[in-house]
Amino acid sequence: MAAIPNVIGIDDAPFPKSHRGDVPLVGAVYARDRLDGMLVGRARRDGRNGAARIAAMITESRFDDHVGCVLLQGITVAGFNVVDLAELHERLARPLLVVTRKAPNLATIRRALLTKVPGGARKWRLIEAAGPMEPCGDLWIQRRGLDADDARSTLELHVRHGALPEPLRVAHLLAAAHVRGHSHGSA
Repeated sequence: MAAIPNVIGIDDAPFPKSHRGDVPLVGAVYARDRLDGMLVGRARRDGRNGAARIAAMITESRFDDHVGCVLLQGITVAGFNVVDLAELHERLARPLLVVTRKAPNLATIRRALLTKVPGGARKWRLIEAAGPMEPCGDLWIQRRGLDADDARSTLELHVRHGALPEPLRVAHLLAAAHVRGHSHGSA
């Protein structure tokens, strides 16, 4: 394997702290530097359905055969809905890359999960099972189904503006616009 040209970047939409229920997820489908399509799904805020909802979002779309790798901006969606990477990888049978700008503060995350989030112990186990984040250029990653060199070359192929790969940058902007009517902040 080498750089994967056909990917989907997935990010969640912003929501107020008081929000309960589902949160929109947005996927930007890319072939190299061309935006080929968009997907919209939902995941329960602080829930347990992140992997299942992301998998369904892709497999039930016309882009299922197109997507060669899934990029996630962090291991959580919709607050503390921790994506079970092993489950998502098994459901999709294709590589996964979790991408963040900086290494997470695991002590803070663990404390929040174990003291403030229902089902926090299970969610913490999912984070531990995902393994440590690795530096990759200016980013930090977790990966499934591809080696470090292929992860690096895939990210390099998709970075255009700033540090984040374009599919994640666009998914972030569109997720905000989906909720607020306009994009907000930087991606």
